[in-house]
Amino acid sequence: MKKHLSLLLLLSALTLSASAQKAQSPNQRLQLTVKNDSTLALYSGKQLAVEIITAAKGELTFVRQLTDDYQMVSGKRLHCTNVANEYQLGSLVLRLYNDGLAFRYDEPFGQKREATAYRIPEGTKRWMQQWTDSYEGFFPLSTTAKIKPVRGFSRPSVSADGFNNRWGYPLLMEPADGLFTLITEANIERGQSASCLYNDGELFRVVPDQMLPDNERQQQAIHSPWRVVIVGTLADVVQSTLVTDVSYPCRVPDVRWIQPGVVSWVYWAYNHGSNDYQIIKKYVDMAAKLHLPYVLIDAEWDEMKDGKSVEDAVSYARSQGVKPLIWYNSSVGWVNGAPGPKFRLNKPEDREKEFAWCERIGVAGVKIDFFSGDTQMNMEYCQDLLESAARHHLLVNFHGATIPRGWQRTWPNLLSTEGVYGAEWYNNVPTFTKQAAAHNATLPFTRNVIGPMDYTPCAFSDSQHPHITTHAHELALTVLFESGLQHLADRPESFLAQPLEVQQFLSALPAAWDETRLVSGYPADHAVLARRSGNSWYVAGINGTDEQKTISLDLGFIKKVKHITSFADSGTTEQPWRISEGKQLPRTVTLLPRGGFLLVANCK
Repeated sequence: MKKHLSLLLLLSALTLSASAQKAQSPNQRLQLTVKNDSTLALYSGKQLAVEIITAAKGELTFVRQLTDDYQMVSGKRLHCTNVANEYQLGSLVLRLYNDGLAFRYDEPFGQKREATAYRIPEGTKRWMQQWTDSYEGFFPLSTTAKIKPVRGFSRPSVSADGFNNRWGYPLLMEPADGLFTLITEANIERGQSASCLYNDGELFRVVPDQMLPDNERQQQAIHSPWRVVIVGTLADVVQSTLVTDVSYPCRVPDVRWIQPGVVSWVYWAYNHGSNDYQIIKKYVDMAAKLHLPYVLIDAEWDEMKDGKSVEDAVSYARSQGVKPLIWYNSSVGWVNGAPGPKFRLNKPEDREKEFAWCERIGVAGVKIDFFSGDTQMNMEYCQDLLESAARHHLLVNFHGATIPRGWQRTWPNLLSTEGVYGAEWYNNVPTFTKQAAAHNATLPFTRNVIGPMDYTPCAFSDSQHPHITTHAHELALTVLFESGLQHLADRPESFLAQPLEVQQFLSALPAAWDETRLVSGYPADHAVLARRSGNSWYVAGINGTDEQKTISLDLGFIKKVKHITSFADSGTTEQPWRISEGKQLPRTVTLLPRGGFLLVANCK
């Protein structure tokens, strides 16, 4: 039956490509029309998803049908499959998937000459982040590109009439009611830089970041990165693996040593690094008590107090059965006045020496911070770091860095990336307190769609600036946000003061998922996701608004429930939790303002 279906799809594609300039996805849900030889109009049914202006000219021809079928080590889905019809239009390669479009220019230096733009008409709902090299910004709802620039963003760009005109990926829009389009890019290679979007009115142009001069390039890219457009319902967008589908396969020969997991993290509570051995011990002890696999020894470990060294801290963590991760300054971004250690990874010989030392003393992974944008230099440096770290069996977490663009498939030791306005910002400015709930309910539809996100969730106490999200909201974030290394933000005293059920939940929390489903949601309003690990389903939801909200839940896909543990808000400050056990899945849930819920369903 499958052979007959594939033959029918192939004949359908061949027939379609032979008539005019049209193409379609394997399930025929998405259609592509080429207008004026170079403008691509992508439709979902009769609804226009996006119009793309390209530099390609020529006849659209069908090339082949291809299937992606691969395993991930971490992410929203461990076994990924997708199918596409591939077409050629001049130098442009087009792949129409059932959940979107990917295209690239197959020519040397195509990235430098690229003339791609997306047309986003004024009045279209969109969630866009003003560009900054750390990708730490909000995704506010707007119906116009005429938005004033946010102060404090690095390398801003402003149009002649005073509006921001530089935007980062991903860009989510709703071109028609219930139809969503997410724009990003994937598979950055050596010889390439990443890109961002500059808008001239309704046209959003793809502009690569600074490229190295020709005489400084070690090699040139023979094609551009993949431009990725995910199309469908919000569920289609959230559940899509298109970014990794078009990225290079795994280059690590044996991935068995790569273990996703939960991390105890020192920085949030103290707004400081890890130069105090006694504080590090507290976080190691918490990790041991809660059976968390990892502890992060953060910045400043090269200036350890009281005669101790990082090797003492690593040795203590290992003696308690906890695997240590340690922090490095990339030394290409913030250097002067920044914490160390610095300049240990920049030269290949120094990097190899440092990573060999990490492997020898029992360090499990590295967090590398303070990059300087999306230039070709940074893109190649990141790949050098990933390749070298893999040789020395080191997990990697990039911070102050670019967003995921598919490297998590190619180098699966890359378990997380920051590139998000996360809980760390409670330490920086008071802005986050009032905006956090809506922002949290937007991230599952924007930033977290494209790859792991080190938001550092779950704080029940306050740091420099208070939070007004509820306890259940905070706990739900540990499931709602996907990250192969899930750093818990709060201090040990806070976690260990929670009810035993909460502690047991954190002890068993997965950091990689067999399956992910969107149950309900809309950006900034609310988000409910279900993620499966083995025979257990974790369903997490949050309210992004300041009003009480009742949400209908369709959980019919969860079968043979054996036992359910539910976490909700009580509504009182004296005892904030309402924890219950049962066997019946709820059909509705009522959430407090900025509240949340979480349930764990163990199935037969």
